[in-house]
Amino acid sequence: MNDVSSPIKYSVAIGSDHAGFVLKEAVREGLAAKGVKVTDFGTHSEESVDYPDFAKAVATSVAMGEHDLGVLICGTGIGMSMAANRVKGIRAAACSEPYSARMARAHNNANVLCMGGRVVGPGLALDIVTAFLETEFEFGSRHERRVAMISAMESC
Repeated sequence: MNDVSSPIKYSVAIGSDHAGFVLKEAVREGLAAKGVKVTDFGTHSEESVDYPDFAKAVATSVAMGEHDLGVLICGTGIGMSMAANRVKGIRAAACSEPYSARMARAHNNANVLCMGGRVVGPGLALDIVTAFLETEFEFGSRHERRVAMISAMESC
């Protein structure tokens, strides 16, 4: 894991549906205040929208290498994670606390974090995102072999 005082070096794609809009705005602003490059893929209001559209946009951006990591927010984080994981090369993890976010990066090389706007508040969400962004994957560990096994399943 990076030193907590080190700057976050990743470019981040962020998106939400209507249920995650308020939390997305808080996270986006919090990351921008830390100097993180954030691209907002929407939605831009609390008007009802379909979450798979935003999951696809953010996940595709990460899979194509346009952004290093992604953050998706819906009501629970579950729908976004299910949709994002349909994009080849994406390992999305729904997390509700910082420990799971750290482990998703360190052990699973997760590249998209999903959270629930109806599950976590803004302060906790920023802690979760910070833990996710400050944690590096443990290359060369037993986890690398397991992530490769997951990637191989994409061709099934």
